[in-house]
Amino acid sequence: MYSFCSLDGCRDGADPYRAGLIFDPAGNLYGTTENGGNSQCTATGNGCGVVFELIPNADGSWKQTVLYRLCSRSSCGDGTNPQTSLIFDRAGNLYGTTVNGGAAGFGVVFQLTPNADGSWREKVLHSFRGGDGGGPQASLIFDHAGTLYGTTANGGIHNYGTVFKLVPNSDGGWHETVLHAFYDRPGALPEAGVIFDSAGNLYGTTFGDSNTTFGSVFEITP
Repeated sequence: MYSFCSLDGCRDGADPYRAGLIFDPAGNLYGTTENGGNSQCTATGNGCGVVFELIPNADGSWKQTVLYRLCSRSSCGDGTNPQTSLIFDRAGNLYGTTVNGGAAGFGVVFQLTPNADGSWREKVLHSFRGGDGGGPQASLIFDHAGTLYGTTANGGIHNYGTVFKLVPNSDGGWHETVLHAFYDRPGALPEAGVIFDSAGNLYGTTFGDSNTTFGSVFEITP
């Protein structure tokens, strides 16, 4: 369907690491690549990742469009190296995370909003600062109220990862709350996302801890 790094300097993206794809109602595909895009953002020229769209053509081929190249702002304040899938809200905006970049270098949660001319504009909803989490490697989820939930693979007060939520404010900003900071045992370093049950409890997995390298399944109850 499409081979990345088909443009000079891998401006179309490279290395879609971990991340899956999602469809929109029209049958277009959306995803991220960890590298490629803006080659000037790294000393090696590998790029800092892109958000892309694939549109099916009538002949069975697909046309790729880069919706946003990460690290398009000074000092990569918009984040770098997305490793996760995207999600849509009801208005057609896209949401995702980056492992690195942001105001403190610990990654961001970002939003992409479509413009009338077909372009997309990016907004950083939250920049992680280490103490509140860092290095998110998992996709986000919404609850019915429009609050975002996710995990960070490290950071938090013990530096073993967190579960967090982002609540939209009336002024257009978002407020982050750490729901749980992992403390090594039992379970640490959540690299996957969370899911809800019908009662509003959250479930997820951790990669491992100092006692065992086999990981755990956890539940967080409000």
